[in-house]
Amino acid sequence: MTAPRPPVVAQDPNRVHALIVGIEKYDAGSAWDLPGPARDALAFHRLLSRAGVPDCQLRLHLAPLAPFTPDVPYRPADHATLRRALVRELATAQGDILWVWWGGHGVLDRADHLRLLCSDATTGDKVALDLDTALARYAGDAVPALTEQLWLVDACETFEEALAFRDPLPDDALPVGRRNLAHRQSMLRAAGRGRAAANDPVRATGLFSEILLDLLKDRAADLPALPDPEELFSAVRARVAALREAGRTLQHPEIRLRSPQRTETLPPAEDRATSPLLRTVEAMMAYEWTADPAERQAVVSALGPRIHATLPRHSKARTDITGILNALGRRRPEDLWELYDVVVSVDDDHDRSTELAAALREFATYHTQRRRPG
Repeated sequence: MTAPRPPVVAQDPNRVHALIVGIEKYDAGSAWDLPGPARDALAFHRLLSRAGVPDCQLRLHLAPLAPFTPDVPYRPADHATLRRALVRELATAQGDILWVWWGGHGVLDRADHLRLLCSDATTGDKVALDLDTALARYAGDAVPALTEQLWLVDACETFEEALAFRDPLPDDALPVGRRNLAHRQSMLRAAGRGRAAANDPVRATGLFSEILLDLLKDRAADLPALPDPEELFSAVRARVAALREAGRTLQHPEIRLRSPQRTETLPPAEDRATSPLLRTVEAMMAYEWTADPAERQAVVSALGPRIHATLPRHSKARTDITGILNALGRRRPEDLWELYDVVVSVDDDHDRSTELAAALREFATYHTQRRRPG
């Protein structure tokens, strides 16, 4: 039986503000195209608009990919425009509630700050907003109103060093102000530290965004009041866990809570031992050569044409490794040991090979049991 949702106090829509961002197209070119975030952002905009929030308080910033054409006015999603919205416009808004919705590319920098790339980012100038300093700004006296906040962020948190950027991320901390105890701030992040956020380019939606939109539609009668963040996160986490078990994603959504009474990050509901796929992917990604497409191809080719000719491939390392492992596990789990032999012949590090062997044993057993009737 599903537990009843906690009651939500009615909220005057005129006291609600939102920053809604969806970036599908970047100045870096088509290699960075990300079909979905603009569409997801527009769907979220509709939810708050139907709940009565005035259009002038719904700041919609999009960079859509053709042929998608939003049917409502929107502002650009470049760095200068978004920074101005956060630092100058929203900071002085009069109201009680702030919703922030962001969908697009993200990178976890070397200081463990999530950097949200803006539409004018290029490979040589990766302009991005520092989410952590934005949260700090909105939790202090720089923002005197908007004391109840929910930030929903669907973006990857891949480690900066794992992407082998030619140029490092530029510094871009937002001005913070003095801390106080006036704000209650909750943030739901899609991916989890060091992980990618799944996106469906065919259906043009983010996995996390799709789940959130579905859950918020169920709660439409309570909008524009903020839902109970822990109850919402519990529902999100349960759905993502089911998709992880199905092999559709590796992400672990995260929730951070900050209020006068508590400041904490809630731990994941399950450890990696309950997810054989996740453990095996992480064991493979521990090898440095997995970041190099040419070296990954050399390893796959060494498996022989019977195996490698039918494997799905992807340009992104983690997605590629996940697809290879899933294909081997589902078709012939015993072929996973041929992969092991090739991997350890390339790099015979004892600790990595021991963990990979244990992970593959668990992963192969999992798929062997699934193949048995009943």
